[in-house]
Amino acid sequence: MKKKIKDILKQYFGYDQFRPMQEEIILSVLKGKDAFVLMPTGGGKSLCYQIPALVKKGVCIVVSPLISLMEDQVTSLVENGIDAAYMNSSMSYDDQDSVKDAVRQGKIRLLYVSPEKVVSSDFLYFLDSIDVSFFAIDEAHCISGWGHDFRPEYTRLHLLRKKFPEVPIIALTATADRITRKDIVAQLQIDDPKTFVSSFDRPNLHLTVLPGKERFQKILGYISKKPNEAGIIYCLRRKDTEKIAQRLRMNGVNAWAYHAGMSAEERSRVQQEFIHGKTSVICATIAFGMGIDKSNVRYVMHYNLPKNIEGYYQEIGRAGRDGLPSDTILFYTFQDVVTLRKILEGSGQKDLQLAKLERMQQFADALTCRRKMLLHYFHEYLDKDCGNCDVCTNPPEVFDGTEIVQKALSAIVRTEQKAPVSLVIDVLRGSRRHDIISRGYDQLSTHGIGADLSSEEWRQYFLQMLNLGLFFVAYEQYQALKITEQGKKVLTGKKKVNLVHLSSFEKRLKAEAKEKKKTKRQETDEALFELFRDARTKIAQRDNIPPYVVFSDATLDEMAREKPMNKIQFRQISGVGEMKLKKYGDQFLAIITTFIKERLGQDKSVIKGGTYQLTYTQYKEGMPVAAIARERGLKETTVYSHLARLIEEGYDIDIMKFMTKGVKKDIRAAIEKKGVEKGVKPIFTVLKEKVSYENIRLVLAEYKKELRAKGVFVE
Repeated sequence: MKKKIKDILKQYFGYDQFRPMQEEIILSVLKGKDAFVLMPTGGGKSLCYQIPALVKKGVCIVVSPLISLMEDQVTSLVENGIDAAYMNSSMSYDDQDSVKDAVRQGKIRLLYVSPEKVVSSDFLYFLDSIDVSFFAIDEAHCISGWGHDFRPEYTRLHLLRKKFPEVPIIALTATADRITRKDIVAQLQIDDPKTFVSSFDRPNLHLTVLPGKERFQKILGYISKKPNEAGIIYCLRRKDTEKIAQRLRMNGVNAWAYHAGMSAEERSRVQQEFIHGKTSVICATIAFGMGIDKSNVRYVMHYNLPKNIEGYYQEIGRAGRDGLPSDTILFYTFQDVVTLRKILEGSGQKDLQLAKLERMQQFADALTCRRKMLLHYFHEYLDKDCGNCDVCTNPPEVFDGTEIVQKALSAIVRTEQKAPVSLVIDVLRGSRRHDIISRGYDQLSTHGIGADLSSEEWRQYFLQMLNLGLFFVAYEQYQALKITEQGKKVLTGKKKVNLVHLSSFEKRLKAEAKEKKKTKRQETDEALFELFRDARTKIAQRDNIPPYVVFSDATLDEMAREKPMNKIQFRQISGVGEMKLKKYGDQFLAIITTFIKERLGQDKSVIKGGTYQLTYTQYKEGMPVAAIARERGLKETTVYSHLARLIEEGYDIDIMKFMTKGVKKDIRAAIEKKGVEKGVKPIFTVLKEKVSYENIRLVLAEYKKELRAKGVFVE
């Protein structure tokens, strides 16, 4: 069975190896066991039920929450040569009946449906008439009332277990704390499921947190360096999504807003254009993302602090799903904390939500490895710093900030701990606005003692003080600042405190933006990658499918590095299955051939083995050795040596085009007499110098290839 599922992995999906835990999960499902799978976005959850569906008899019913998501996944499966379909409310009754007929005839292996559809009486009746192999419940956190994307229809999925008690159920999600996990299992009424919790580590994601000062300028500067890359910018407020998208468009960036206040048609348009690569940047509220399967999102930004680490983790998980390096950037301001706390004060789970916000603040304010802290939240531990977050790559500079803190705390005390942060800062800076004078704050000893710092600098220091626990915000008292016991110790000189230099953040941003100098090889790979990307876009537009469904960025990246020159090599590229080899192999191989021809004329050193590969291409085009040599400015003996090496490496070369059967037979007899170790000259002597060196080289190469195939070591 292990060999069978690995063959399916290669045949349909183009991968040689499973990702961590995938094989174990697949084998468990094939044994007919219920399962709960917690695997981060980009970890390969879909394969955990798609491959069993291709092995087990019957049809796998996949419950998926969004129409766009199921359509995208079915498109990808069909592109890979897999019989899959979906049924949803956007389809006519006739179309739905056609799908049902195909399922009854055994023509469909995976059927995607919405939670509303799967528990409807007519669909349950339909399920009674077919052979269901198992149920796969995707985005299973929606089942739980504790889940942050609560979907009421999911709570009725227990009907599947009640009506089909013998049919296995696999529940899959990318994010769920321990309470949510238990709730999912209870809601589905699955007994003692095999639980799989994969690593939450996404090492390809670079984690960065920056102060919110001049956020838009930083965003625009970053995007300008990645004009062809896809990205998502998450915002807390709808108006911010629209404002940022508009400003980006004014600066030449193809960006659009996405939020729940838009019409369904407009949201669908924006999402589809992003999926199909027509829009590069989406400025969205948290409503965006669950419905996309786009693998080539290269960056995710948070314009505001998220409410909790679960939401933050799921949102950054939408970057780099293809495994290539991707960036996550979080902008963090004091006002975000104030706004979020105000929102959460009125929530039904106030204490729990405020505690989660506090953990989010601690992450944002961390002075140690961010990935360690993020993984610790999910009960996972790293033995050493990750080396791929802003703290690891550019540790912040700290200084003795006791005097600054004492000034701030003194101002809080002098205003009787009744003032919000903005008013305290204005007192420190010596403002003479009306309400300060009317309250007599201009007569305080702290009035103006912080005039050397700007309002923005004070806000950043206040944010650090808040996270150090030196004061808290009494939201029920008009956001008044209240000093804690720790704050009193600093104020009275019993404790010193370090602050982070604000310049550290600016240095960090510059360091992040600084690009490493590319080698000639990297420049070559990138040039070829862009040719691939252009070809992929044209195919996608022609077939009306998302570009990443043709080939992922990771597959194009490997093609650009390896430069396969024939279908055998092309098939070895990760992500190239049999169907895609058949559909796109010739086109992409032609791009590589043309590219190598052009580049070899400029700089032979930039393409490893390029001269041999070009010889092979010209040979396959039917060019005689003399013509190849003439066109390339080579000696004919050099071309023959290329062909001999290509034969040894397994390329398809027919040596009978260069000699008769008799000559080949004589050469092989001479090789068997003298052996292969001593080379061409002894064989040439045995043959009384009547056979050319070139023919001997070709037969010798073929002979060596045969010996290696038998496991005989040959130099």
